[in-house]
Amino acid sequence: MGKHFIPIWFFIGSLLTIYGVLILGSGIYGLFVPPSNPVTMSHLHIGIWWGAGMFLLGLAYVVRFRPNRKDM
Repeated sequence: MGKHFIPIWFFIGSLLTIYGVLILGSGIYGLFVPPSNPVTMSHLHIGIWWGAGMFLLGLAYVVRFRPNRKDM
């Protein structure tokens, strides 16, 4: 057996997943506790959409490039 390397994409996916959870949590918090001076177009709740997108993309990278896969 040769050396086994962990792909860099696994770590990038981990970071995207963590950042996605943080941004999604912040967006959900902002939904229930709105700021006193809302920004323009705050009704779109971009934090929720952006956080969910980052979370799903990061999760896809983590699953695709996880260590100890049989086909790598």
